[in-house]
Amino acid sequence: MYDELTAVDIKKMQEELDHRIRVERPQLIEEVQTARAFGDLSENYEYKCAKQAKNRNESRIRYLERMIRTAKVIEVQDKGDAVGLFDKVTIYNEMVKKEMDIRIVTTLRQNALKSLISKESPVGRALLGHRVGDRVQVEVSPEMKYFVEVRAIEKGEDDESLEIGSF
Repeated sequence: MYDELTAVDIKKMQEELDHRIRVERPQLIEEVQTARAFGDLSENYEYKCAKQAKNRNESRIRYLERMIRTAKVIEVQDKGDAVGLFDKVTIYNEMVKKEMDIRIVTTLRQNALKSLISKESPVGRALLGHRVGDRVQVEVSPEMKYFVEVRAIEKGEDDESLEIGSF
């Protein structure tokens, strides 16, 4: 399965990848070598921490390389007055009787704590293509379903202000 990402997503990942390879990798290698010189590795906390930081960086590099290599680049298309990618949407959740503002984004930039909802999530999938006034069923699982009403749509665009996720 390929992740559907925008050109901006790819650009931001490439920038992070370049930084991690050119700046962070040499620094972390040097930190590991410095900590190794402190002596007995079995009781050397600084060495363990430096090694963990280096391994986390290498893991992130592999992740970014794989994402860039396997991504399917998509174009952001204006859906007229319907919900589209990067739009801010005000919905009314009938189950919790609460109105909420969300923004539909690519999977790479999702962050539920900041109301950034992936287009591939149950809510994102359900809302795409619907208009103000539509009552939409969100299916979380075959047993768990609820309805939301689209109350407002503010057109958005793919910009670089949204950060990419860490993993």
